[in-house]
Amino acid sequence: MKSENTYRKLLIWQKSVALVTDIYKEVKTFASDELYSLTSQIKRSATSIPSNIAEGYGREGLKDYLRFLNIALSSLFELQTQIEIAYNLKFLKEENFNKLYENTREIERMLTSFIKKIKA
Repeated sequence: MKSENTYRKLLIWQKSVALVTDIYKEVKTFASDELYSLTSQIKRSATSIPSNIAEGYGREGLKDYLRFLNIALSSLFELQTQIEIAYNLKFLKEENFNKLYENTREIERMLTSFIKKIKA
């Protein structure tokens, strides 16, 4: 890949980083006793998405790239589950949950489409 091409230009990566930023802002409002449990898991899952997109981009072969994109997708599913749990526990307001969930669904559609495109 040429040096002017970078994972930072990928819209999926950009939206994933924005999602991580939103997640970090949101979990600040969670109960303090959640700091090392659900809050930590949510932050790790969210951070894993753009991190794996970037790491896969840096790999030499398409097989490795696809593996990391699939890990990013798995982390996204993990995040969707965790924010659902946070919503059920009333750590997230409905409006905030809906915004985060819709953002994850958009990234999910983009990642799924990107993976299919690379496989073709």
